[in-house]
Amino acid sequence: MRVFVTGATGFIGSAIVAELTHAGHQVVGLARSDASAAALAAAGAAVHRGALDDLEGLRHGAAAADGVIHTAYIHDFTDMAAAAATDRRALEALGAALAGSGRPLVFASGTAGVAQGRLATEQDSGDPTSPAAHRMATERLVLGLAAHGVRASAVRLPPTVHGRGDHGFVPRLIAIARERGVSAYIGDGANRWPAVHRLDAARLFRLALEQAPAGTPLHAIGDEGIPVRAIAEVIGRHLDVPPVAIAPQDAGTHFGFLGAFFGADIPASSVQTRVRLGWQPTQPGLIDDLEQGHYFELQPSAAAR
Repeated sequence: MRVFVTGATGFIGSAIVAELTHAGHQVVGLARSDASAAALAAAGAAVHRGALDDLEGLRHGAAAADGVIHTAYIHDFTDMAAAAATDRRALEALGAALAGSGRPLVFASGTAGVAQGRLATEQDSGDPTSPAAHRMATERLVLGLAAHGVRASAVRLPPTVHGRGDHGFVPRLIAIARERGVSAYIGDGANRWPAVHRLDAARLFRLALEQAPAGTPLHAIGDEGIPVRAIAEVIGRHLDVPPVAIAPQDAGTHFGFLGAFFGADIPASSVQTRVRLGWQPTQPGLIDDLEQGHYFELQPSAAAR
């Protein structure tokens, strides 16, 4: 298949490009800069120059493809509404280009907006009180494209997609622990975070592209729910700082925007996804990945400070 991939040079997108290429697919990646274009060419992918707000360019990229994987997103936590609106318009453009064709559109959604305080499953449609609820409205738009002749599916990612090169929540937790001299968790730290390795997630995106029925939500979950205290304890041990509990009312001061997520109890299951597509995670879980030590390696510029 000729696959148009947005976010193709990102942490997850670059793994998807490699997975697709290895499986024999032809990849066309969206690139908004010369550096991104060079990275795509080095990975053996063709380049489509454009950006998320270039709606006509997105339509052309999708129209020329046999399928689309959309992972690009503006991770601006200071204006999540604007980021969600940009994402929604981009998906409307991609969906319009694929309408009536039966071709696949795979959307990167998230489990953090699905349910809180219990094990979320693929059958859950979203929790409006979640800090990530805005993503679920876009997911409903995408899955609704099934009624318009698009084989649309949503791969829900956990808040932690881990592996070498991660620049998401876990590296931020490590940076905060370094800055403050303690590895904190909120309350008793029993609230749970799900996680998945980026290579396992990439394989699920490929399987969704190839096999997922229209209108299907899928869960990319390796670890169903790790108590955040366990995450804090591993970070503390590797940094040689104590793990400490902080009160929920102090989470925003200590963690910034991350406090709303790190304090959430959002375990998730992938049982239905595994049965439906035969997907099985094979990479290390989050705790084992942290224990390998690469998350704690300082870059030369940081070590010199």
